Order: sequence, then C-alpha cells, then structure tokens
Amino acid sequence: MGHSLDLFAAVSPEGAWTVTQVTRRVRAVVEAGLQPLWVRGEISGFKAWQSGHWYFALRDRSAQIRCVMFQKENRRLPAPPQDGMQVFLFARPTVWEEKGEFRLTVVDLLSTEAGGLWQLAFEKAKAALAKDGLLDPARKRPLPPYPLRIGVVTSPDSAALQDIIAVTARRWPVAELLVVPTRVQGEGAEGEICAALALLCRIEGLDLAIIGRGGGSREDLWTFNHERVARAVAALPVPVISAVGHETDVTLCDLVADLRAPTPSAAAEAATPDQGDVLVELAHLGARLARGLAGRSGRVAERLDRTFDRLTGTLERRLERHRHELAGLAGRLDALSPLKILERGYALARDEQGRVLKRVVQFPSGLRFRLRVTDGDIAARAGES
Repeated sequence: MGHSLDLFAAVSPEGAWTVTQVTRRVRAVVEAGLQPLWVRGEISGFKAWQSGHWYFALRDRSAQIRCVMFQKENRRLPAPPQDGMQVFLFARPTVWEEKGEFRLTVVDLLSTEAGGLWQLAFEKAKAALAKDGLLDPARKRPLPPYPLRIGVVTSPDSAALQDIIAVTARRWPVAELLVVPTRVQGEGAEGEICAALALLCRIEGLDLAIIGRGGGSREDLWTFNHERVARAVAALPVPVISAVGHETDVTLCDLVADLRAPTPSAAAEAATPDQGDVLVELAHLGARLARGLAGRSGRVAERLDRTFDRLTGTLERRLERHRHELAGLAGRLDALSPLKILERGYALARDEQGRVLKRVVQFPSGLRFRLRVTDGDIAARAGES
C-alpha cells in the first residue's frame, strides 16, 4: 500500500474509537488490501442452514479461517462438502463486523480429489441406485419393434427435439410423438423433469419414451445426474431411451434407462424402424405366406380328394347292403300280399262301401257286392240260399 493507515487516530473528543468503528475500519482495510484469492485447506464443522447458506471452517495444521458460502453461490454445486474433505476455495476476505471475526466469503469450491464434488456426488447417487437394483442389466427391457406412440421429454426449443422429430418423420412417419416440454438445466429443472416423467406414466397407449438434451458442460448436464431424476426414469412403465449430451457424456439417467443413445438423433433411430426396411420385409413375408398357403391348400385338396374317395366307397357299400335288405323285405311283403292269394284262385268280396265280406251272414239276399279276382273286379249279387 502507498501509505500506512493510522487505525487509532482520534475520531472523538475523548480520543477513543467505538467497537463498531474499529471493526468497520478493519473490514475496509482487509477488503482493500486482499483481493479474492484461492485458498486450500480442510473442511471442518460444516453446517447447512435452512436459509440455504453454508457455514464451516477451513483449516490446516496450524490455523483456521471461518467461511460462509451463500445459497446463491452454493446452489450451483452438486452436493455439500463433508468434514475432513480437502478443498480449494475461491473467496473474498472480509471481516464479520458483528463478531469482529476474519472470514472468507466463498464464491467457488472445488474438491482436491479427482473429479471434485461432482464426481463424489455422482458416485454417491450411483451407489444408492445400485443398492436398489436399478442398475442391474437384467431389469432392462427390450424396445418395441414398431412403436406407434412415443413420449419425448426435453426442452421444446432445443435442437435435440428438432433432431428427434426429423429422424422419426423420415424413418417411421406413422409414429405419434407426444412432447412433454421441460427445462433441462438450471434452477427448477430437476422438479420439472420429474413432473414430466410422472405425466408420461399417465398417458395411455404409450409404447416408448425418450428423455434427453444436447451437449453442454458438466454443470449443464448435472440435472440428469440427480438421484431423484434417475429414479423417475426407472419408474416409467415403458422402455426408456436416454440421450443426454454427447457420446462421451454418461449420466445416471443413461445408466438406469433401458438403452443409452449417444445423441438425440441416435435415440430416434434406435426407437424407430426404417419404413423402407419394413416394406421390404413385408414383401418377403407376403411372398412366403403366398407360397405357404399354396402348398398348404394343395395338401388340403389332396386330403379332401382322399377323404371323398373313402366316403364314396363307404356310401356305395352301405347302399348296396341296404338294396339287398330292401329286396329281401320286398320279397317277404310280396309273399304276404292278398294279391298273391288271389292268383292262387281265390276271390275277395267287398260291399259297396269297400268293407270285406267274410261270413255268410254278411250276404243277405239281393246284396250287391263286388268280387276282386286276380285281374280285376266283378259286380255280383247275392241270391236266395
């Protein structure tokens, strides 16, 4: 500094400063003399208050500094640090006037371990999902071969959505895309994505779901690493394709989904068959069916011919047997016929009403009657006996 400060110059007739004046001046000197800086140390006594602010101490072997990280800064981090964690802090030195305490106001916080807080939070959530079996390959479901209704959860203004629409229209135009719009990054995105996934669960006739977004930084993609979002993806009743970021980006949503696609375009290709391939396959199937039906109808015709021949022979034999039986019955009936008796010289008398006259008492004198002989009837009249 260009000149020394007389911190204890008299500011009152009594020549003494108030506590407030001293701490305020110390704060001004500290903030003017120390610019924001990086500090390395170990987290100790961490507390997260209901206001969202974090309070902790940063220490090494011989000293410690009180620190605060306000909610507007720490909400960008994936998870709070743990006691004993070695970190780098980017902070503004200041003095907390109320307690006369030197303090660091933290702007950014990085773990010294590989991957930092992001990797630690990722591994913690991944372990919780694995414990519940959500990462088990055996639970992954096959995709439907010919989906007709596909749900898409992504930003309505994103290039990812346009890619999905274009690829689906080209490959499988009969599919119906149901877009459930949501933010995919930033504050509130986690809740919106979970609400969108819950809405998909209530859509009837849904065959498949795609969730995703285009590329971005690790922080931009972090919404899809929240354990809550991953569990919502795993809870969908239909197969899910996750397409978050680029090919090198792997999120928890990718791990719990039934299929991970490297890009949204690849997700649309995996979700839909190519209509040209389907038409060729249908043509081949039609030809196979025609050949199969022709062969089967020929075999059926042969079986019908053989069956008809057997039925014809059986009916002919049965008819011949019945003809013999009828002939025998006809002979017996003919032998019993009254006409046969007449042929042997007998006659049959009947009165005018056609009643057969068998006894003498039925022939009073003068009765007109008819005699039936072999070749016809003869009119007759009874005389006196």
